[in-house]
Amino acid sequence: MQFILNTTKLTEIFIECDDFMKGIKEFMDAQGLPNPDNSRRKRERQMSESEMMTIIIYYHYSGFRCFKWYYNLVIKKAFASYFPTAFSYNRFIHLMSELNLYLTFFMAACRLSLPTKGNYIDSKKLVVSHNRRIKNHRVHKGIAKRGKSSTGWFFGFKLHLIINHLGEIVLFKLSPGNVADNNHDLLESIAEKLQCFLFGDKGYISKIAASLKMKGLHLITKLRKNMKKKQTLSPEQKYYMRHRGLIETVFDILKHIFDIEHSRNRSTKNYFANVLGAVIAYTFLDKIPCIPIYQKKNECARI
Repeated sequence: MQFILNTTKLTEIFIECDDFMKGIKEFMDAQGLPNPDNSRRKRERQMSESEMMTIIIYYHYSGFRCFKWYYNLVIKKAFASYFPTAFSYNRFIHLMSELNLYLTFFMAACRLSLPTKGNYIDSKKLVVSHNRRIKNHRVHKGIAKRGKSSTGWFFGFKLHLIINHLGEIVLFKLSPGNVADNNHDLLESIAEKLQCFLFGDKGYISKIAASLKMKGLHLITKLRKNMKKKQTLSPEQKYYMRHRGLIETVFDILKHIFDIEHSRNRSTKNYFANVLGAVIAYTFLDKIPCIPIYQKKNECARI
């Protein structure tokens, strides 16, 4: 797939961001809320928030793996006519962290999809430092934690993702690396927002599965070999359970195409902006991995 200098995608992202920012400002004016930007400066910036959000999101389509090169070569030169009043690189990096709140609201309000009959939950480790350099790590000190995944110990964060059978993102959460997949607080917060069937791996086996079911969240997982209790699944549930690898494909796109995991961080807030930009960029893909909806087989009538 080739996304480098796709101006059609750039325009699409900007229109969505600009419409969102206009709606936010209209809402704040209608509620009589103070504008956080005007309270800190007397004159308007030469770049709007929607332009800055577009730059962060489009970075993951550019093919670059260095934001500095991308900004100086693409935004300042190739796309100079699209961003005639672009900040200097250092100024943009300084203001980048202020967009985290807008990016989070934009994803939650405009880019999330609804659950379907087949929904998948899983987590992905986001390594920020090699294990041998944990003691010398300073950027995410006190925030990133050491956790363990199926491939061993790591230091960083976890991206918890829920998608439907169409490959669309339904919910996402970012946590320290030591938060387990079956963490009770994590599952409780998901149950407050979703009432559906969720298919996960053995790491999501939880003691509170019964209480989650009463709230409308049906967590279906594979059983461990040493578990005596057997579960009875319908043909539809067995079908969606067999296609649980769909969410691994989504994580693979986020990692290898949208560069969601990297260790060249100088600021925790800017790191979160990069992660949010990658997740949002995925929702703008024209084609995303999916599986067909379950079709009940017609039973032949006995004569």
